[in-house]
Amino acid sequence: MERRTRGPGVRHEERRNEIADAVLAIVADRGLAAVSLTEVAARAGVSPGRVQHYFPAKQRLIEAAFERGNALSTARIRARVGRDLADAPPRDVLTAVLTELIAHDAETRAHLRVRQSFTALALADEAIAARMREEYTRFHGEVAHLLRRDRAALPAGTDPEAAAIDLIAHAEGLAYYVLIGIIGPEAARDRVERSIAARYE
Repeated sequence: MERRTRGPGVRHEERRNEIADAVLAIVADRGLAAVSLTEVAARAGVSPGRVQHYFPAKQRLIEAAFERGNALSTARIRARVGRDLADAPPRDVLTAVLTELIAHDAETRAHLRVRQSFTALALADEAIAARMREEYTRFHGEVAHLLRRDRAALPAGTDPEAAAIDLIAHAEGLAYYVLIGIIGPEAARDRVERSIAARYE
């Protein structure tokens, strides 16, 4: 199917993305608590009513920022790998995917802060928790698929599904440490890369 590049639907999606980008920018500057219809409207250059038209509740704003952050993250991963992910060496893609979880600039810090905030909301909201379970099922499956593609380079007996969960949990734990200032991003990325390398020994 040909992708639409003009028309009301495209403009609608562009406006949603602009508002989601405004949420990410606010989170990067002042954290999730600063997100409000008024603040988002000012940052996006639209009226509060316009923001509410697209996102009737704050939770919807956070969800949109979460999705937008994921989309931008995927674009950064593709740019880092430098080729179609399906054709790239699995270990290169795995390294790009997992080190992308470590915040290293304002854009990635905003994405990871929104992601952590979304995860925190899931502790008290079953609907968000269910969505996060779906997200992690997809994420674990993608990483396991990369490991299965590279099975010839892995030690015999490696369980791709279990290894995927271990690697993601390790990377996300380090990501949290970076966000609260326990370790720096370079040290965290180095640890993630060493954790990946250890799977191939």
